[in-house]
Amino acid sequence: MVKKNSKKSKNPPATITRNKRATFEFKIEEKIEAGLELQGWEVKSLRMGKVTLADCYVFIKNGEAFMHGCTVQPLNTATTHVVCDPVRTKKLLMKRSEIDKLEGLIERQGYTLVPLSLYWRKSAWVKVEIGLGKGKKDHDKRQDTKEREWKVEQSRVMKKSRLDG
Repeated sequence: MVKKNSKKSKNPPATITRNKRATFEFKIEEKIEAGLELQGWEVKSLRMGKVTLADCYVFIKNGEAFMHGCTVQPLNTATTHVVCDPVRTKKLLMKRSEIDKLEGLIERQGYTLVPLSLYWRKSAWVKVEIGLGKGKKDHDKRQDTKEREWKVEQSRVMKKSRLDG
């Protein structure tokens, strides 16, 4: 009897939000996935998409990783006995070896940890994708802008040539 491969296709994770500014400001060299310690009202707000990662960064203190500056707007239906702090510092759930490695890179080589995106993993767990990168200079940013504009122009030309031909 032949067994069929019954592996499910890997669906891409459901993205909650992205930090588009991070890839413009930093040259990302490595990406790391970490869990996020949240309160109940924050999970409800994330399901409604009321979160921003602008001006958000990750720091390491006493062997633990934290994310600061992530704004989660509370819902109007939040209960009255819960104190909702929209910019609460959130603890990241990572292995000790990962934290130690990142701490060494930050202190010795001048890297920065920047949250790139928030997404759902298996529709129940909130994960944050952290980028390990270095800040870009102004001329690097101009070069990226030129490349992006060239790609847009190139796609317009190719689309026009397909329609004409």
